[in-house]
Amino acid sequence: MAAIQIIPTRMELARLKKKLLTAVRSHKLLKDKRDELMRRFLELAKENMRLRLEVEEGIRKAHEGFAMAKASMETDALHTALMTPKQDLLLEIRTESIMSVEFPVFSCRSGTGNESDGKAMDGASHMDSHEGSERDIYPYGFAFTSGDLDRGVRALHGIRLRMVELAGTEKACQRLAAEIERTRRRVNALEYVVIPETKEGIRYITMKLDENERSSQIRLLKVKDKMVESVREF
Repeated sequence: MAAIQIIPTRMELARLKKKLLTAVRSHKLLKDKRDELMRRFLELAKENMRLRLEVEEGIRKAHEGFAMAKASMETDALHTALMTPKQDLLLEIRTESIMSVEFPVFSCRSGTGNESDGKAMDGASHMDSHEGSERDIYPYGFAFTSGDLDRGVRALHGIRLRMVELAGTEKACQRLAAEIERTRRRVNALEYVVIPETKEGIRYITMKLDENERSSQIRLLKVKDKMVESVREF
């Protein structure tokens, strides 16, 4: 408190008491917010881990299929087969909020070239739905391609919506983590700086006011004694 200039007046004391009350309330609210953000963050982190494991497994299967297809097919034929996708994929983004923290939520709309306005699918609730027939996912004919290529394309097609959902979940985790860090700093600033300094300021002003009051009483007593002595001498 030595570095802070405080005027020991009753008005300043009232201001500091009001500031302390506000700081205590803000500290409680921010702690509750931090705890709730941590709870939601842990839930999203578990969901993110589950999605990541599923996506990694799907990518592994797709890589195996493509590797086997590359070994059994000519490079030009493989590139030609995968050059033009048969399905269109439209990514839609909306915004959701958790404790005033906004983050994107991704949805997919997919279909063949003749079905560009296919049914909208949300990554969380429509992951296992079937769009069109099985052959709609292959952008090539089956006469000159390998079955391993089919397995790779099928594995990649199976995780496409989960990849989109994983991207949204990871973004939400990043923003929640950043907000948790900001909230933690505010809580610590209130708990270890603002509230202690305000209490110390209140204590200092109270002590000064009490000291001034005692000094005033002593002066009044001395004046009274002098007046009494003057009357007696007169």
